[in-house]
Amino acid sequence: MKPERLLILAFFLPSLISYSQNPEPAAGPAQVAAPAPAAPNSAVGTASSSYVIGPSDVLTVTVWKEPTLSGSILVRPDGMITLPLIGDVQASGLTPLQLADQIAAKLKKYVQAPNVSVVVGAIHSKVVYLLGEVGKRGPVEMTSGMTLLDAIASAGGLTEYANTKKIYILRDEAGKHERIPVHYKEALKGNSELNLVLEPGDTIVVP
Repeated sequence: MKPERLLILAFFLPSLISYSQNPEPAAGPAQVAAPAPAAPNSAVGTASSSYVIGPSDVLTVTVWKEPTLSGSILVRPDGMITLPLIGDVQASGLTPLQLADQIAAKLKKYVQAPNVSVVVGAIHSKVVYLLGEVGKRGPVEMTSGMTLLDAIASAGGLTEYANTKKIYILRDEAGKHERIPVHYKEALKGNSELNLVLEPGDTIVVP
């Protein structure tokens, strides 16, 4: 090989080796990061929008950008709550959305376009009571569609001394006590008509 060709090869050889060891990736479409999943809505309440507020329930009232007007509030026995600026507001008998609208309407005198939300933090107004020969006497918080057997089970069942033939329910109807006889054994056998659906404030008496 001629000296001139050797000289040219020696000049370009380091560049060829460097290129083969560090190839550039082929150009392609830009990689776009996938969007992060949206955070869950933290304002979802523990009770549905159709729930009717009652005395002793605990509410969380939030007025957007007004922390001094927001907080956790207990519904008084008279069904009222007390809020800064507007004073007493009727809460019992309303749904959370209806109460939020009432609070917003009253706040318009003091806050421009108030944005109010009401969440039921704890439900204490819907209870039934059990007396007599049950495992645990006293109030039992109701669940949706709670029946006679559900309530007795929640109270730990009947004791060995219970007279199942004389169980009855006391219920207030228009200010009067109504005594409703219970056919416990028949209900226990699966007769759904005798497994009575309870109402708030019912008292189950087990002699």
